[in-house]
Amino acid sequence: MTNRSRLLLAALLLSSQLFACSSPPPSANSEKPATADATTNESVKVVALTSLTADIIHHLDDTKLVGIPGSRLIGTDQRFKDLPQVSQGRTAPDLEKIVALKPTLVIGAKGFHDQPLSKVEDLGIATLTTEVKGWQDLIALTEEIADQIGADPAPLLARYQQCLSKLPEESASTLVLVSRQPILAPNRNSWAGDLLQQFKAKNLAADLQDQSPVEGYVTLSAEKVLEANPDIVLVVDPEQDPVAAFEAEPFWSKLKATQNKRVHAFDYYGLVNPGSISKIEAACTQLQEILQ
Repeated sequence: MTNRSRLLLAALLLSSQLFACSSPPPSANSEKPATADATTNESVKVVALTSLTADIIHHLDDTKLVGIPGSRLIGTDQRFKDLPQVSQGRTAPDLEKIVALKPTLVIGAKGFHDQPLSKVEDLGIATLTTEVKGWQDLIALTEEIADQIGADPAPLLARYQQCLSKLPEESASTLVLVSRQPILAPNRNSWAGDLLQQFKAKNLAADLQDQSPVEGYVTLSAEKVLEANPDIVLVVDPEQDPVAAFEAEPFWSKLKATQNKRVHAFDYYGLVNPGSISKIEAACTQLQEILQ
């Protein structure tokens, strides 16, 4: 396995923790803040520990956001340049930095932020633990955060609906490959798998299950990929040119999608990890163009 492939596997494992591919939606399992309802508090101050929740809060009411995670998405977004970062990359959030911001609410991801959120709660600060495994979870999360900070979710929900406004009546068979060594594909129990389902794509790995190290994904052999022989292949890979990375594989030229030039490269953010609203919208736009 190459170093780049190891990096992607690590990112996928992190994504499966951050977005809990097989867990119930946040509306059913989010932990309610320990303090009074945030909608009655005009001085709500929120620290977000994931890029997605930081982005949602910023769109709902940017005055409520006082702390953010350090990530590639956040670091390149000028909207967040003046906000303090309480974590960096995959490192655990800095509890001292969080407390210094005097938040009334800290939002993190189940599985990945359990320990820091528990410590925050011990200090009497309200927390919200979130899980996102699909489109309906994104809607529920947005509504939940809006309720906690006293904001109107309607504008954001309208943007989500716009993403799904142009769906194909029926799509060709599709396979998403998110890693080359090993070859991993999302089944229906993942953000990518659910997004394909929203676009009515015939995800050939949707119902497959195995002992993959990444929940919501299955390991495929070259033989299995050839046997599936999809009409469309969507590729996400740590290489700079993900399609070129797969072209070195002997089976690649034998695929129907390759021969018909229906292989498309996708960003990791948006398709595999929702990341931010703009990344989700970009992935939706690309899917609309490819699957029509």
